[in-house]
Order: sequence, then C-alpha cells, then structure tokens
Amino acid sequence: MKAAPFFSVLFLTACVTINIYFPAAAAEQVADEIIKGIQTEDVQTPEDNDSLLPESRLNDHQPVVLRWIDSVVDVLIPSAQAASADLSVNSAEIRQLRAAMKKRYSALKPFYAKGLVGIKSDGSIVTRGAVPLKDKNKVTKLVAAENLDRQKLYQAIANANGHPEWFAQIKSAFAGRWAGNAKAGWWYQSSNGNWKQK
Repeated sequence: MKAAPFFSVLFLTACVTINIYFPAAAAEQVADEIIKGIQTEDVQTPEDNDSLLPESRLNDHQPVVLRWIDSVVDVLIPSAQAASADLSVNSAEIRQLRAAMKKRYSALKPFYAKGLVGIKSDGSIVTRGAVPLKDKNKVTKLVAAENLDRQKLYQAIANANGHPEWFAQIKSAFAGRWAGNAKAGWWYQSSNGNWKQK
C-alpha cells in the first residue's frame, strides 16, 4: 500500500515533465515568421490626389479596413500557423518590439548590404570593417538598439508562454534563423566563427 503514493507522485512528475518540454521546431517556425515580418518592406505607391476619381478614393480606404479586420480576426482566432506552432507570440510587448525592429530595419538594411553590419552566430549583429566616420555613430546606435530589442524579444516570447526559463532556448532558435533569413550579399558568422557572404 505504501507503494501507491510513490507511484502517484512519480506519475504526476512524469506528466509535469511532458507538459513543459521546449518546442524547438515551433520556436524556429515562429522565428522565421517574426524575422520575415520584420524584413518585409511595405510597398508604398506615390499618390496623385488630382488624378483620383471618387470611386478610387473610396477604394483607397479598403486596405486599411481590411488590415483592421485582419488584426481583429487574429486576436479572436489565432492563425493556423501560430496554432500549429504551439508557441504564443501574441502580447503587447512582443508587438511593440516587432514594430520597433521593423522600423529600424529600413535604417539597417543599407549597412547590411554594404557589409558594414553582419549577423553573428548567436543572432546578434555587429559592425564589420571600417564604418565611415559620418555613419559610425548612427551604426553604433542602431546595432546597440537592435541587439537590446532582440534580447527583449526572446524574453518576451518566453514570458508570453509562461516559461521565462526558455530565454536561452528561444535565443538559440532565433540565432540560426537570422542568418537563414539574411538577404543575398549580407554577411553572417557560421557556428565555427568564420564569416560568410550569403
């Protein structure tokens, strides 16, 4: 009879262990989704108000309405991709960090393209080579802000999933995906420390 409580405790411990595993594949999927979202540039077309007909003025508001409806639906019904990933990335902090990183991306992109900023093997970014003096301060601030936001993003994702201890695993999942999602011509550091151009 004394064995029954022991097995009950063992069974409960096993259940808890099963429920708190880190979903590595889901983390990589989420990393790809977030990185692609940050690195997607919105196409803006020049507007010529004099040439717009009343009907087209009405249609210009449709994308705004559709984006609003899409965001409401995303809140009410999580996307299939997020549901299959089983890793939550829907919090105010995560949305704010993603928006800041997306905005910063347009400033960083020319420096990636020139090879003056590269992606380290740990997923952070670093200046490479001699940054022109006129750009040095700007690049230094951009790199520092980006690296800080990346760290905050990993912790925010861990927190949103109720597992703050997942920070290192989420950071590791993102590390390889930053290089994997790099554009042609960008520099990245391989796991052995060598720099390569994509």
